[in-house]
Amino acid sequence: ARRQNLPRIEGHRRGVASVRRTVEECARIGIQQLTLYCLSSENWKRPQIELDFLMHLLEQYMIEERSTIMAQNISVRTIGHRDGVSESAIREMDKTIAMSAKNTGTRLCLAINYGGRAEIVDAVRRIAAEVAAGTQAIEEINEQTVSDHLFTAGMPDPDLLIRTASEMRISNFLLWQISYAELWVTDRCWPEFDEDDLHAAIRSYASRDRKFGGLSQESAVLR
Repeated sequence: ARRQNLPRIEGHRRGVASVRRTVEECARIGIQQLTLYCLSSENWKRPQIELDFLMHLLEQYMIEERSTIMAQNISVRTIGHRDGVSESAIREMDKTIAMSAKNTGTRLCLAINYGGRAEIVDAVRRIAAEVAAGTQAIEEINEQTVSDHLFTAGMPDPDLLIRTASEMRISNFLLWQISYAELWVTDRCWPEFDEDDLHAAIRSYASRDRKFGGLSQESAVLR
């Protein structure tokens, strides 16, 4: 919006169109899961008029996209804290989540009032409470234990992290889960992001040799 000398809320409005394009294309090509960072826990520092507009967009999206979500067999989930999210937006979110719960296609996960550090702190607190209650042995705590106590429990870790607007930072997003995600950065802003950008990111991902700390496939064969 700044680049085009438009109000900030116009950027958010057009960003919803990018959400629609990206979700529908992911469903069409069979992506297992798409997680979108809708609202950071740090975004509450923004002007109230902007926050109110974001709540309106979230509520509107949940209502207007239900028919498409159901037609494309998409299941919807959210992660993050509900504190601060408007009651009307939560109500419509819950309706869409419940309606799409049995869908078996792409899972659309919306990160709303979400922060990666807060998620990990919450998980540590829950594990500590279980230790105190005697239901969790300290010596049995491992990486899977932590994963099982995150908002994303039961979801696959991301394979690909797409960052728009040339931003070279993670911005507190899925800090635990993206430890081995491949990064792809574009100079295009999110409201400009379209199907061609999505396919470019996927092609880049497909060309990479994911070693997960070991040898590359070629090196392993040579050895």
